[in-house]
Amino acid sequence: MEFENGMPADMIPGAVWIKSSASTGGGNCVEVTGLPGGAVALRNSRDPHGPALVYTREEIAAFIAGVKAAEFDHLGE
Repeated sequence: MEFENGMPADMIPGAVWIKSSASTGGGNCVEVTGLPGGAVALRNSRDPHGPALVYTREEIAAFIAGVKAAEFDHLGE
């Protein structure tokens, strides 16, 4: 199966969606799932049937490195 950006998140077979333990609940969490072939999909927990964004493992690794380096901290101000 090919996974594309914007596909309905609930159409990803076998997806096990997880969220950070830092999430406070209330339906405002980003959830992730691994995909066959190493890609990663993200969805908004407020809309579990809505679109999934699909990223390569390399894209996710670059984003996580940026988060760890505090490159996005200004967005939470």
